[in-house]
Amino acid sequence: MAKTDFYELLGIERGANADDIKKAYRRMAMKYHPDRNPGDTAAEHKFKEINEAYDVLKDDQKRAAYDRFGHAAFEGAAAGAGPGGRGFDFASGFADIFDEMFGEFMGGRRGQGAGRGADLRYNLEISLEDAFKGKQAQIRVPTSAVCESCQGSGGERGAKPVTCQQCGGHGKVRAQQGFFTIERTCPVCSGAGRIIEKPCKGCGGAGRVRREKTLQVSIPAGVEDGTRIRLANEGEAGLRGAPAGDLYIFLTIQPHRFFQRDGANVYCRVPIPMTTAALGGAIEVPTLDGARARVTVPPGTQTGHQFRLKAKGMSVLRSPARGDLYIQATIETPQNLTKRQQELLKEFEAAGNDKTSPESAGFFAKVKELWADLKE
Repeated sequence: MAKTDFYELLGIERGANADDIKKAYRRMAMKYHPDRNPGDTAAEHKFKEINEAYDVLKDDQKRAAYDRFGHAAFEGAAAGAGPGGRGFDFASGFADIFDEMFGEFMGGRRGQGAGRGADLRYNLEISLEDAFKGKQAQIRVPTSAVCESCQGSGGERGAKPVTCQQCGGHGKVRAQQGFFTIERTCPVCSGAGRIIEKPCKGCGGAGRVRREKTLQVSIPAGVEDGTRIRLANEGEAGLRGAPAGDLYIFLTIQPHRFFQRDGANVYCRVPIPMTTAALGGAIEVPTLDGARARVTVPPGTQTGHQFRLKAKGMSVLRSPARGDLYIQATIETPQNLTKRQQELLKEFEAAGNDKTSPESAGFFAKVKELWADLKE
């Protein structure tokens, strides 16, 4: 079955920049995440495809290879004969060229530590309150874990590995590609140089099996949207006892119904009755720690006026300090007035002068001057 184009999977154009790719990935990953679609195998498959697409397109070199060769750049295609009459695996060959040219990728070169487990990514959504206080979160991660039957060795009943006949124990094979001779990881032993003749029935000799793992994640107070948390050795188990990969948890902070965050500072728009704004008074506003703060509103407060509450904002990562909370005043115009209330407002209007509403009086005075100039 032909694989779906990576750009189509993420719903982006081929010329999309890194930010567009990241935003598209987050949107699609949140939509098809297994936690949001429990029991939906189609959504789980889609989620895996989306992660595969993002893993390629987020990397400039891998994306360039994909744009040129498509899926063949990573899946393998017969293109010449290698040792023992085997076809040349373009995917492995390209990977080795890539390593030679660009050095380390994801924490180490492919030729080193053959069989190391893959790094995993997990997207975790938290509330703004969780980001403020910090929390202990429990997550479930589908991964490859050490096989209990063989304890990760891959051998049935303690069977020992023997030298790989394909590479002679070197872990590398050579393939002729045009004018070039390319050395790549042995596809039979995955670079280990040895194979299991009597593989474990539980894992097929891999030393690992697929299962879901439950982990506890400590989220510190003050984290920001996009923060990455690394859990060492909690990624996929390595082949036949090789080291495990790492798990990277990417945090997304949910929008809040009252507060908007800007770094360590927090903003909150508060509607204030017209009478309170005109005469002065006091209001109570919520804070992120669940308490209430009292704000004094001076007479004549206008829409857009800000009140600063020092050290009432967000926690600062790895610091006892806190940002500030800014209350943004929005003056509310009265609605559904009774007849008596309308009469009182008319009396107030009749008794007013330019000092009562200086901004509007000044504006319309300038407008009159403008009209007079236009007539001349």
